[in-house]
Amino acid sequence: MTRPPNMKEDIKYEMVVYWSEDDDAYIVEVPELPGCMADGRTYDEVIRNSLTVIKEWIDVAKELGREIPKPKGRLIYA
Repeated sequence: MTRPPNMKEDIKYEMVVYWSEDDDAYIVEVPELPGCMADGRTYDEVIRNSLTVIKEWIDVAKELGREIPKPKGRLIYA
């Protein structure tokens, strides 16, 4: 899997990945970052997209002076 340019290797937020029949795509939700979601046609693509969206979420939060949640690790249990 190729990482997006300038992407830190230490992203530690939980990502929930699932298939959406309605969207005909994989979806990723990042529960600790409100509204942070991505989609992709393949599993690899959705992971790449989610890493980009996480970085963008953090960048915008910094610009707006908002608190950036510290990753808590696994939040959802099967």
